[in-house]
Amino acid sequence: MIRKSKKITKMRGSRTCGYGEAKKHRGAGHRGGRGNAGHQKHKWLSVCKFNPDYFGKYGFNRNPGLIKQLETINIGELEEYILKYKDAFQVEDGKVVVDATEIGYEKVLGKGRISTAMVVKAVEFSEGAKEKIEAAGGEFVEL
Repeated sequence: MIRKSKKITKMRGSRTCGYGEAKKHRGAGHRGGRGNAGHQKHKWLSVCKFNPDYFGKYGFNRNPGLIKQLETINIGELEEYILKYKDAFQVEDGKVVVDATEIGYEKVLGKGRISTAMVVKAVEFSEGAKEKIEAAGGEFVEL
């Protein structure tokens, strides 16, 4: 049904605006508290229904035992480290031998450029790191 005027316009000046007795529509108790009050208690269903991203609740948490927290280093940073501390590394067949685990890193990532031929030992390598190490004339060893 199409209305000629809104309810609030019709009720303007009637003291209660259609809510019955004045005390029924008085304060914040009528809306269940002020602001976000009650969103984790009596208003929780409305949060689930209308705003599922409220308080960052989303999906399920993965088992922490399945998540790998590896210390990573980029291949470009690794070369800078080698050039800075040349005396700390051995050279075999013209290639610098680097054990990333001794420096405190477990995974080698592929960001950066390298020109030094090196034998890199680490727990894991990204695909980009493998390609760049081989392109520079080096090799990688997974521990």
